[in-house]
Amino acid sequence: MKDKIKSLRLRLFITLACTLIIIISLIILINNSVLESFYLYSKEKNLMLAYKIINNYYNENKDENSELEIEKISINNDFDIVIKQDDEIIVYTTTKDFSMNIMYKDMVTKQEEKNNILYNKDNVVISKSADLKNGLTYILLSGKLNNGYTVYIRVAVTSIQESVKISNNFLCLIGGIVIIISAVIISFIAKKFTDPITKLSDIAVRMSKLDFSMKYEETDSDDEINRLGKSINLMSDKLETTINRLRQSNSELERDIEKKSKIDTMRKQFISDVSHELKTPIALIQGYAEGLVENVTTDDESRKYYAEVILDETSKMDKLVKSLLELMKLEYGEKEFNNKNFNIVELIKEIIKKYKFILEEQNINITFEKEQNIEIYADEFSVEQVINNYFTNAIKNTKEIDGKKEIKIDVKAMEDKQKARISVFNTGENIKEEDLQRIWNRFYKADESRNREDGGTGIGLAIVKAIMNNYNQEYGVINKENGVEFYFEIDLANM
Repeated sequence: MKDKIKSLRLRLFITLACTLIIIISLIILINNSVLESFYLYSKEKNLMLAYKIINNYYNENKDENSELEIEKISINNDFDIVIKQDDEIIVYTTTKDFSMNIMYKDMVTKQEEKNNILYNKDNVVISKSADLKNGLTYILLSGKLNNGYTVYIRVAVTSIQESVKISNNFLCLIGGIVIIISAVIISFIAKKFTDPITKLSDIAVRMSKLDFSMKYEETDSDDEINRLGKSINLMSDKLETTINRLRQSNSELERDIEKKSKIDTMRKQFISDVSHELKTPIALIQGYAEGLVENVTTDDESRKYYAEVILDETSKMDKLVKSLLELMKLEYGEKEFNNKNFNIVELIKEIIKKYKFILEEQNINITFEKEQNIEIYADEFSVEQVINNYFTNAIKNTKEIDGKKEIKIDVKAMEDKQKARISVFNTGENIKEEDLQRIWNRFYKADESRNREDGGTGIGLAIVKAIMNNYNQEYGVINKENGVEFYFEIDLANM
C-alpha cells in the first residue's frame, strides 16, 4: 500500500509538472507568433500619440514651451523628431543625423523604396525602414501638420527575435524554478492528503484480519476523506459487535458440543467401568439369591449368612457407583469446588480421631504432633477426600517393621512457594518401580485380591489424581527405606 501511496504522490507531481510545461510552452508559442506584432502595434500607437501632441502644439500659437514639451516627448520615448517647412527649412530637430537624412531627398527616396508601409491614412504614413548607413531598423512616421509643416518621427526597433529569445529563456528558467518549488509544495500537500489514506488503508488491513482496535481520528472538517473515515469507524464498530456475537455464539456452541461430548464419553466410560466392576458382585448376589429361593440351605443361620452377603455386596456396589460418579465429575471438569480458607491441621486431627478405633484394633501407631495451625485455601471436602484416601491406603498397607506398625502424617508450610505440603507415611513394603505410575489409574490392583477383601473400590488414588489435576498441584508417592510416603501440595491461604 505504501508503494501505491508513493505512486499517488508521484502522479500528482507529474500531473502538475506536465501542466506547468504545457502552460509555459503555450506562452512561448504565443511569444513567437504574437509578440512582434504587438510590439509594432505599441510603437505605432506611441508615434501617433506624439504626432497628435506635436500637431496640437503647432496648431495653436507656438511658443518656447512648445519646443520644450516636444523635447520631453523625444527623451521620454526615445524618439528622433524633425519638423521642416515646405521649402526644406528645418524648424526643429532632435538629432542632426536624422535631419541630414531628411534633407537629402535621394537618400530618403532610397529609404522609401525599402519601406514597409504599416499605416497610411489622414496625411500620416507609418513605415518600417532600414538606415543603410548604421544598419539599424526604424519605424518612421511622416505626416503633415495643420499649419503646413511636415513632421518626421522615428524610433529604433529593437530586434524582436532577440527579445523573444530572451523572453523564452526567461520563461524556461522561471518554469524550472516553479517546478522545483512545486515539487516541495506537492510533497507537503500530497503528504497531507495521503496520510489519512494511509491510515484508512492500515485500518482496512487490520479489519481484514479481524483486528478492530485501530480507529480513524475524525476531524471537524466535512471533506470526503473525513466522511470515509467516519463510515469506516462505523463499519468497524458494527463488524466488531457482530463478530463478537458470532464468537460468543460459537464459543457457547463449542462448549455445548464439548459438554455433550464429555457427557457421552463419561456415559460410555461409566457404563464400561460399572459393567466391568459389577460383574463379580452381581454374580455373587445372583448366586446367593438363587440359593435362598431354591432352599439350598434350610437352617436360619445359613439363610442369615446368605442375606448378609447379598447386603454386603449391594453396599459395595452402591459405594462403587457413587465413587465412579464422583471420579467422572472430577475428570471431566464437572465438579464444583467451594474454595475457602480453613485449618488443615484441625482437619487432619478430626480424620485421625475418626479412625482411632481401627488404628487401635490393628495395633498401628499414629504420629502427628503438629501444634501450629496452618491455613490453606481449597475445597475442604475435596482435601478431606485426598487425606482420607491416603490414610485408608496407609492403614491397608501398613506392615510391621522392627516390631512395630507406624503411620506418620506431616504438614509443612513452604513459604517460598506459598504452598502447604501434606505427607502420609506408612511402614511396609515398597511399591515396585513399574507400579509407581500405574497405581493412580482407576481399578489398578497390584494385588488382585486386595480390594475385594478390604472393601475398597480401586479408584481412591484415581480420585486423588483427579482432584490434584483440577487444582493443578503436585502429588505423588516416594519409596522410603522402611515404607512408602504419599504426598500432595495445596495453596496456602491469603492473609
